[in-house]
Amino acid sequence: MRKLDRQDLVDILIGCAILGTGGGGSLIEGIKKIDAALKQNKEFVLVDFNELEDEDLVATPYSCGAISPLTDEERKKYEGLPLLDEVPQVVALREMEKYLGREIKAVISTELGGGNTATALYCGAMADKYIIDADPAGRSVPELQHSTYFLNEISIYPISVVNKFGESAIITKVINDYRAEALVRAMAVVSQNNIAVVDHVETVKVLRNTVIKGAISHALEIGKAFRTAKENGKDIASKVADAGNGTVVFRGIVKSNAWDTVKGFTVGELMVEGKEDYSGDTFKVWYKNENIITWRNGEYFATVPDLVCIFDDDNKEPLLNPYGEKGKNVSVIVLPAPKEWTTERGLEVFGPKSFGYDIDWKPFV
Repeated sequence: MRKLDRQDLVDILIGCAILGTGGGGSLIEGIKKIDAALKQNKEFVLVDFNELEDEDLVATPYSCGAISPLTDEERKKYEGLPLLDEVPQVVALREMEKYLGREIKAVISTELGGGNTATALYCGAMADKYIIDADPAGRSVPELQHSTYFLNEISIYPISVVNKFGESAIITKVINDYRAEALVRAMAVVSQNNIAVVDHVETVKVLRNTVIKGAISHALEIGKAFRTAKENGKDIASKVADAGNGTVVFRGIVKSNAWDTVKGFTVGELMVEGKEDYSGDTFKVWYKNENIITWRNGEYFATVPDLVCIFDDDNKEPLLNPYGEKGKNVSVIVLPAPKEWTTERGLEVFGPKSFGYDIDWKPFV
């Protein structure tokens, strides 16, 4: 059991933003949530499964929606609607407890991302819940079925959803995680492209062997490597790659970044022209919230489930989608996928073919 201080929390969220592979929500907003909770003297207590009782309930709070900036048209559609004075995930957690008639003892992050991990940490602190050192993805992922919960046939329902306007619902049953994705995504689309979700409520006994243990601690180490490199004027991409057992694969300047919001996802293509050792080469990334498929000089390169992480070298920070502006200097690293995604079943759910690309995944690192 470990009480996290602010430096721990910021390192975790930066690590999560890197491991988020371009997605996972806003790092800036994530840090604001952490600071808001600390200002209220709330505690962030990280625990392992073995520090809880087998029958303690654990829930997964997060946000579902697009990560694109809102357009003026999108803002106008919701003018005049009242806004919650609480973070919707905390409300969704309470609604779930009411529905179940039982206390939820701890929360777990749905993925590693600067926004969504912060949401779980904040929700745990504000609701006086423990935070489990694990997650069901080991990175950020675009869809609800992209989780080790799904790989291990852990039921996603009941699902508690709450939007920023205070509208709420409990989904008592869905056919499968693909249908859950469709239903929750549709609700996000009519909720200014973002909705709070609490799902996968299960006991410690059921969850302890169905998630990626130590995920938050891993993010902490990645974040520390980033901070140390930045403070000491070292090459950030190289130091982070070393910390994550990965490698630097490209450096260049953003040539173009075409994107749109499609059915609740931020979908786009980032083109980078090589420089220095990579001069004359090109690097393309196709993203669906997260960086999914890459090409080097027109040929398939690294793909999911490996992690393609991009750094904004000008501002010395992780590059989040869709903010790869033309002319920006970037570095690209690839980190190895968690082993859970490299099985036959894992690749079926979260390999390149699951996104419509007829190629086989090969371990990059």
